[in-house]
Amino acid sequence: MKEELELYFIMGSQNCQDKDPEEILEQALEAGITMFQLREKGEGAATGQEKRQLAERLQARCRAHSIPFIVNDDVDLAIAIGADGVHIGQTDEAMQQVKKRCPEHFIIGVSAQDTEEAKKAIQDGAHYIGVGPIAATRTKIDAKFPIGLTGLREIRKQVGDFPMVAIGGINQKNAEAVRQAGADGISFISVLTKATDIQKAVNELKMEKVHT
Repeated sequence: MKEELELYFIMGSQNCQDKDPEEILEQALEAGITMFQLREKGEGAATGQEKRQLAERLQARCRAHSIPFIVNDDVDLAIAIGADGVHIGQTDEAMQQVKKRCPEHFIIGVSAQDTEEAKKAIQDGAHYIGVGPIAATRTKIDAKFPIGLTGLREIRKQVGDFPMVAIGGINQKNAEAVRQAGADGISFISVLTKATDIQKAVNELKMEKVHT
């Protein structure tokens, strides 16, 4: 699980401006991302059948590269298209209910902002936790107050060796520090959706990893 979390790309069509989400994802997959999460939420996001068709197209890209395809929040959609898993937040459907509904092989990730939320997610059966936000981010309008590297270190101390990916405000400048603070992997949105050269952006994130 930890290897899959190393370079965790999150994206929805609303993050792509005038760019093609499929093309962005394809370039990201070729560049070496290790997991992808469809987060189709917020202003301008696709809904209904349009959302499902987008999900199926992006899922096909991930399958071609043997990279896990995760759906954010929408458990019904994840089950319907046979995704690899689902990621839920603290205000989404309860973990126990999600586990009952999902196939046994599903990867279930849970967002956690503090040690209490992290411990509960693990106790409830999460396969990994998404910890953050680490730094301020404009990508998520509803983002909570950053926990910083101090918060990340404290959660790592409390959860032991449990798989943990850092989320929120991560880029090439702070990726190394985030890993050193205890994250098994880093997640990112705008670092790639706004990149003029996606391969270069992923390479820079990988380079940070080499230096740790």
